[in-house]
Amino acid sequence: MGLEANIGCHRLRFHILMALMGVFLFASVVLNAQGTTCWENARGDAKLTGVSSARLPDQPELLWNFSTGEGIKASPVVCNGVIVVGTVSGQIYGINTDGTLKWKIVTENSIEAPALFANGMVYVGNLDGSLFAIDPQSGNIKWTYVCENQIMGAPAYYQSGDLRVIMVGSYDYYLHGVDAESGEGLWKYETLNYINGTCALYNGMAIFGGCDGFIRGVHAADGSEGFGMEISTYVASSACVDGDLAFVGDYDGLFSALDMKASKLLWSFENKDANLPFIGSPAVKGNHVFIGNRDKFMYCLNKKNGELVWKYNTGSRVDASPVVVGNKVLTANMRGDLFLLDIKSGKPSWSYELGTAINANPALIDDYMFVAGDDGRVYCFGKK
Repeated sequence: MGLEANIGCHRLRFHILMALMGVFLFASVVLNAQGTTCWENARGDAKLTGVSSARLPDQPELLWNFSTGEGIKASPVVCNGVIVVGTVSGQIYGINTDGTLKWKIVTENSIEAPALFANGMVYVGNLDGSLFAIDPQSGNIKWTYVCENQIMGAPAYYQSGDLRVIMVGSYDYYLHGVDAESGEGLWKYETLNYINGTCALYNGMAIFGGCDGFIRGVHAADGSEGFGMEISTYVASSACVDGDLAFVGDYDGLFSALDMKASKLLWSFENKDANLPFIGSPAVKGNHVFIGNRDKFMYCLNKKNGELVWKYNTGSRVDASPVVVGNKVLTANMRGDLFLLDIKSGKPSWSYELGTAINANPALIDDYMFVAGDDGRVYCFGKK
């Protein structure tokens, strides 16, 4: 699941932790929006907005598939001709974009989180709590950092001057800040329960939720506390950031917009007929935010007030996160269907039956998309 994190959380509720900090840091350097030849971060950029600037054919065709022999729950990432994805058996694959094997690493436990291309390396964690820094061309492991419990979310990268920090949450209740070059621990921030998702970056802070039901802001440079807002029983996905707003779904079926600057809940949306979990992460573009739910629908909401713009019944539960590409919303469901939906109307312009569950979102570069299936195959779509 990766960014669409594990749902085995304890249902705990706590009071508001603390108010928003007075001053934010602005002089930070983070991953920029993706180019058209790399999908370095499974959600497209450091704010996790789920937007691709790549071109995609109107009617993508299946070009090849690569079999790992094991199930895949993690989203693939791709850069400089190398696709990286982990499997539930603990293998990490480097696959050339022509569908041939480049390298393979065997780890000790399942990988359910996407990898991250950053700082000339690729970073990925597994369920025994190991975070690996890997040379994406050779497949050599540069260093390993070990948490005290499993890693379910993708790493995030922060840079300010000479400081380079990899941040990853764990089921040991901590957000870990790790030196990107050496793998040495820099700081740890303790929460009240499991951390599932990936951090979004906002004004020098890591924004993330967890099983304690809070959305938190933690300073990426030193791990000091920024803010905490309780929004739910628990959060099983990653938030995305747009301006001062953070958008996130929870396990009780609420999808919320938080004003981080004012430290308040702006609005919440729910399907009261179902109240099923939001497992995936949202995408946001323009005035709209897009999110799938286990009630089978893909939703488009007005990001300012949470009003429903359109919804589309995909036919099966949606755990994968949507990706906006051009004027289309790319989504997948657990029956194995892929859809390109019109961004304004929600009507499908293309669909494909993969025939195996899709837990996580595709990776997009110019003219191609790469999809990982529960059958252990990575599929490439493009134009023949």
